[in-house]
Amino acid sequence: MTINKNILHKTLIAGLCVSLAFQGCKKSFLNVDPAGNVAATQFWKTEADATQAVNAMYANLHEWSNIAFAPIAVESMGSDDVNKGSTPSDASYMTNFRNFSVNSGEGQVESFWDGEYQTINFANQILDNVPGIDMTDALKTRYLAEAKFIRAYAYFRLVRAFGDVPLRLHVPKQSEFNIPRTPKAQVWAAIETDLTDAAGVLPTSYDATNVGRITKGAALALHAKVAMYQKKWADVVDYTNQVMGLGYSLFPDYEQQFRTTHENNSESIFEIQCAIVPNNPDASNSQYSQVQGVDGVTGGGWGFNVPSADLAAAYEAGDTRRDGTIMFAGETTPEGDKIPTNGKSPMYNQKSYVPFSLFVSGYNEGAQQNIRVIRYADVLLMNAEANNELGNSEAALAPLELVRARARGGNAGVLPKVTTTDQTELRAAIYKERRVELALEFDRYFDVIRQGRAKAIFGARGWKEGKNEVWPIPQNEIDLSGGVLTQNPGY
Repeated sequence: MTINKNILHKTLIAGLCVSLAFQGCKKSFLNVDPAGNVAATQFWKTEADATQAVNAMYANLHEWSNIAFAPIAVESMGSDDVNKGSTPSDASYMTNFRNFSVNSGEGQVESFWDGEYQTINFANQILDNVPGIDMTDALKTRYLAEAKFIRAYAYFRLVRAFGDVPLRLHVPKQSEFNIPRTPKAQVWAAIETDLTDAAGVLPTSYDATNVGRITKGAALALHAKVAMYQKKWADVVDYTNQVMGLGYSLFPDYEQQFRTTHENNSESIFEIQCAIVPNNPDASNSQYSQVQGVDGVTGGGWGFNVPSADLAAAYEAGDTRRDGTIMFAGETTPEGDKIPTNGKSPMYNQKSYVPFSLFVSGYNEGAQQNIRVIRYADVLLMNAEANNELGNSEAALAPLELVRARARGGNAGVLPKVTTTDQTELRAAIYKERRVELALEFDRYFDVIRQGRAKAIFGARGWKEGKNEVWPIPQNEIDLSGGVLTQNPGY
């Protein structure tokens, strides 16, 4: 996809419609024809064109700006679950996210912004052009629903990171490049419309060839999360109850659910599909595992976004999730890899770990690992939180217990059941459970903010109320807009 770096203002004027730079996931539906770029005037004619465009949209999801440094900076680094990792001088700008001194010129903020608008552009091209293609109605309807989900997912990431953002629901015409920020309430509403439309169309599952595509469960689960951020608790209960009736279940082994051998398992609701594409390292472009992998060892990685001592101390005694989340220097993994003691960090993210023996020379470390975005455990905890907020504390206990029961690992003597029905006490228990269950999955930072606890938890590192609920709008975008875009308060 030929896209100008300043995506907000020059979002694919006409030019080329799909790019093969973002191909390369393991499922056959994600294999993009490596024939080169196709002129827009020759494209959007056939069902095959629609399929190629949708496949390119999926493949774009594991592009650098969507899954590597920029998301680590914007969605993870402010959390109390992580430290920067590596050496102090390596990517030192990440420290600015840790101490909340980021300014509007920070490159990772702009990279994140650009990455999400690029994703939106992929979806908008499909939504604008596929309706006019003569093709199977059922497939057309499904492709449009998949694009609506992807667009909603990108806007969800943008609105929780920046607040008000420009809302683009079509590929812009020449006169539409420079638009102001849209109030976040309208952005949330657009996200919900897309997800409602998608859930009404998408299937609950696919055949083996298409496993990994967006499902009805994914649309409902993301809608529940969107509702949770807006404190629409009755909607959260509704959407999560629907997901809970679709046949998902917790994978029995917490640690193993993140390994490449257990991708798209019973707990998986939305995963970004990735793979080693034979003889094509450029297509195998996911660096999610590489940037977080163990440094100083072949098959490891760069050692960023590492667990904090505070996270390690947050687990109750006997909680199997601690060892399933954190690789400690000196330990041996279940796959037999010894974690070196002379690395740059005392701990690493085990959820992004790919056994060292799977490294393929010439490829990014861990490029074959799918990225878990929404798991069934998250749905259960959203259901528990929403029920508790509605005063239905008894109803909150059952989904909470399902999550804790798996974490016991068969040891009935640890992790006692939560039995309190006091709303305040139960709220604290659910918040803690979200932390240890979803640690290092890019939820903790924004969870704490939406819960209203950021000043208490992050304040010692410089987090300021009335400013740091959101990150700055990229200054380059403001400059290009001639002041049409405005800055967030305090930046």
